[in-house]
Amino acid sequence: MTVTAPADNDSPTVRHARRRGSFGGYVAAKVAALQDGYLREESYAVAVLARLRRAVGREPAADFTILEQTRVAERHLDRSRLDVDAVAHTEQAMHTVLTLYAVHQQSIRDLSMHQDGVGLGAAVARLARQTDGGDAVHRRFAALGTATSYTAVTTHLRGLVRLLRDRRIPLDYGVLAEDLVTLQKPWGPAQVRGRWGRDFYRQPEPRDHQEAGSTDLTTNAAPDQTAPEE
Repeated sequence: MTVTAPADNDSPTVRHARRRGSFGGYVAAKVAALQDGYLREESYAVAVLARLRRAVGREPAADFTILEQTRVAERHLDRSRLDVDAVAHTEQAMHTVLTLYAVHQQSIRDLSMHQDGVGLGAAVARLARQTDGGDAVHRRFAALGTATSYTAVTTHLRGLVRLLRDRRIPLDYGVLAEDLVTLQKPWGPAQVRGRWGRDFYRQPEPRDHQEAGSTDLTTNAAPDQTAPEE
């Protein structure tokens, strides 16, 4: 069974997609494999996502039953500045995104909640448009932007991911993983907050879509005068 996201004219997220790096691609491949199994209702994938959900908010490696999924290949570990027992930035990010994805996909068997090209800011902008008023979403997003620790950031992310799940709005977990690696660097928080904020406010308002639709209606030719397909 192949499951694809439906076309969404109200979601310009892919237009502003950022290219993933090596680590982001590695994480995305892991998530995609779990997603494929879950959507096929394979017992192994269903059980793994259940274990990952139970590890939300816990420290990496605190639960040995998920280490097979959350471990990071040696080539993606930067231990040049870390002691042997320290958690690498990539290990922290891998644990965070896999557990968040498990929450995001929970009970959704007909649609992929990991989707290439959908950045966090763009996904939350779409959530705000689909929520009455959108004020609560804006407040949550603002709280995320002022969080001063990795733990606080991930706490706010959990709340937003649950809202995204309720509205069935997908997210690129490879891109999110790279954002979370950057976030842990001394210079990273300002860069990541700026990136999320720009992605959020670059999305068109509903009025923009309505005006574009109105223009199309007045300029389209009659059905029997449409241009031939290329």
